[in-house]
Amino acid sequence: MVEMSVAGIALDAASRSPIVLLRDPSGRRQVPIWIDQAQAQNILAGVASEPPPRPLSHDLMVSLLKAGELQLERVIIHAIEDNTFRAALKLSRQGEAEQPLLEVDARPSDAIALAVRTGSGIWMLEEVVADASIPVDAEADEQDSSEFRRFLDSVSPAELVRHLSQARPEPEAHGEEPGEGGETRESGDDTAGDQPA
Repeated sequence: MVEMSVAGIALDAASRSPIVLLRDPSGRRQVPIWIDQAQAQNILAGVASEPPPRPLSHDLMVSLLKAGELQLERVIIHAIEDNTFRAALKLSRQGEAEQPLLEVDARPSDAIALAVRTGSGIWMLEEVVADASIPVDAEADEQDSSEFRRFLDSVSPAELVRHLSQARPEPEAHGEEPGEGGETRESGDDTAGDQPA
């Protein structure tokens, strides 16, 4: 298993749906999980250093776990079925370290929201990481950003407009927008994006 961390929340450029990005310890792979707006807000509220003035649903869940003398040990995202991630909460009873962990099925977004509030680990099976991850090359990203900044510093506004107009693709013959119609992602939450073959 691979311990993941929340790298942030992004927006799908096509659908404008939020995506929670989980990053592996090496920083070279990220797993995107499509979620909805409410789930994104719940995760961001858990990541924020300041608690909300009134407890949100996941804050209440953490309080209920404490009241029931349960502790969230870790979250495990263990499968992708029908383009949807599957997760489980591993809970222990306080003072019963030798007892087997209790397992509760959960949506990954709820599991992540609880994990960031309790400081629990977010683990993912290596097979799931391998199937769903996208490569991340921070050095290449930084190099591209530096080259782009140098380009902007050296180009005049007129040259930039000329360059952009030359780079603009020709419109599709059938009037279809690129990126539409080919998605297999289900509407809803906790889904995986299309992966290259």
